[in-house]
Amino acid sequence: MGKSVDYGKEMTVVEKTRQLLEKAGFNVVFPEGLKNLCCGMAFDSKGFKEQGLRKARELDQALLKASQNGKYPVYCDMSPCLLRMKETLSSELDLYEPVEFILKYFPDRLHFKKLNKKIAIHTTCSSTKMGLESKLLQVAQMCAEEVIVPDEVGCCGWAGDRGFTHPELNASALKPLRRQLPDDVECGYSTSRTCEIGLSLHSGISYKSIVYLVDEATQIYKKGFLD
Repeated sequence: MGKSVDYGKEMTVVEKTRQLLEKAGFNVVFPEGLKNLCCGMAFDSKGFKEQGLRKARELDQALLKASQNGKYPVYCDMSPCLLRMKETLSSELDLYEPVEFILKYFPDRLHFKKLNKKIAIHTTCSSTKMGLESKLLQVAQMCAEEVIVPDEVGCCGWAGDRGFTHPELNASALKPLRRQLPDDVECGYSTSRTCEIGLSLHSGISYKSIVYLVDEATQIYKKGFLD
């Protein structure tokens, strides 16, 4: 999914993710036929169970090949897709969404320095199901001096893709959001592109993937860097 107007000159999530992974020393391998691959949730959630399962199987085979049967970790930039993948794909695959991958692999590869920024974060429903609320907060606090977690905001109401067709769901779910954000909050971060669209619409600030914040707050370790 492409950029929103609020991204300005910033690169897309895929470009930023690849840039960050390469900065951390990873060789990024994309599975074959990437443009035709899907976790299947978009079909399954609308009752097309057979089609959803078929897409999941296609993705499974492509990722097994690309990862050499689980030899290499698999990174997915959308936490809702990652949860679906964990539920449907081979147990041989070592699957990660952004937060867990960053916490596991980045501290030994990149130097984190807190930015003098006040930011907001949002834990998606899928991340909550995977128990990642505290881990998202941990990553954010590694990158920014002050992190705001709005108390009265749970599900953003985008509900997969229904925010496009039923915007009132998103508007209702995020009604308390704007008043819970201090005026000096600069931006917000999450782990789902669709959720971030709704959050940006109803917060008055731009929400992006957490990888944008991590990229800004990290540097490559160099000899004498910490001297």
